[in-house]
Amino acid sequence: MRLTTWLRLVLGRPFRRAGHRTALVAAGLPLHLAVVPMWIWLLGTMAALVPAVTPLPVLLTLVVTPLLTVGQRWRYRALVGKDLPRPAAPRPGSTWTSPVRRLTRRALWRQVCYHAVAGPLLAVLDVAVLAVWATALVAASLYVWIWALPPQWRVTDLGYTTQAVYITAGGLVLLFLGPRLTGALVRLDTRAAEVLLGPSRTEKLARRVADLAESRAGVLDAADAERRRIERDLHDGAQQRLVSLAVNLGLARATLSDLPEDARKVIDEAHREAKEAIAELNNLVRGLHPAVLEDRGLDAALSGVAARLPIPVRVAVDLPRRPSPTVEAVAYFVVSEALTNVVKHARATRADVTVERIRETMRVVVADDGAGGVDLAAAGGGTGLAGLARRVASVDGTFSCRSPAGGPTVITVELPCAP
Repeated sequence: MRLTTWLRLVLGRPFRRAGHRTALVAAGLPLHLAVVPMWIWLLGTMAALVPAVTPLPVLLTLVVTPLLTVGQRWRYRALVGKDLPRPAAPRPGSTWTSPVRRLTRRALWRQVCYHAVAGPLLAVLDVAVLAVWATALVAASLYVWIWALPPQWRVTDLGYTTQAVYITAGGLVLLFLGPRLTGALVRLDTRAAEVLLGPSRTEKLARRVADLAESRAGVLDAADAERRRIERDLHDGAQQRLVSLAVNLGLARATLSDLPEDARKVIDEAHREAKEAIAELNNLVRGLHPAVLEDRGLDAALSGVAARLPIPVRVAVDLPRRPSPTVEAVAYFVVSEALTNVVKHARATRADVTVERIRETMRVVVADDGAGGVDLAAAGGGTGLAGLARRVASVDGTFSCRSPAGGPTVITVELPCAP
């Protein structure tokens, strides 16, 4: 390694941010000392046994704490470009209990702890670091002072002696340690400020959960929108082409009567395959996202599902207003899959579907009079209930299944609805 590179690593990197960090330490000293007179006042009143005056320093500390916190945030933002995280804002309230709630907030008392306890300790370290810088600068530039100052202004007549060499060398050592000590103090101060002036661990977790829930809701909405787009593309594109093909094949079979028998069989086979493809594509489109659900809502979509089943199904939907498209789609697919399971596995003669909104929750109940005995823990064995439970959980809903042996089976789903 070349000498210049070594000097850049040893001297250049620590001094690169030393100016901003030292300014941060210097600006923090008066803020850290602001509460000290109040505590001296408090101790003095307690020692003098003046109980009437004792609460005043505490109340004054509580009053100036938010102002000191604002000053600390400005200090970090202006000098090192760092925004300290903020605690959760208190819930708005205009009653007389609002000041009481503010005084009992943990965030306020963490701030008091920072300014009243950590602040004076950090102030001692601030003074020590600033003293190291001042001593280092004066000692390292001692020969400059000897040369520049007239003899009558000098504190002591050091001259160009061995003692001056030792003082200069010590100043250079302190000058080398100054950035490292400043950096360590800034890291300590920053850590204390983040812990005591910022949100608590519980608030951070709650904020993280809220962010994850919001991002998950965005993903679900995007997936639902993509399903609707695919449904429209299939319905307006491939399905229409297959319908046109089936119509042309039907016309060919009806009008071309003089074709050989083998050719007529090929046309008949192609016509039947086209109609079966249309039916399969129609079922696929309905499974992705039925158009009637988007156009006419949950009541019409569930009534259409019930009409296609071989057993009678009573559908009762009571929704004052439509829920979000994602929740509506989850409710539709839950009912559709549950009714399909009833027909395939339950040996039921009838089923009931009830959808109602209770405050901010949509409750969906699917009941049948079948044989029962469904085990939700073993729902992966062909019943599809495990998939329904996962689909419901994707929107923070709850899924329960009560199915004693001999029936009846009752599936209850509760889905959150936005206010």
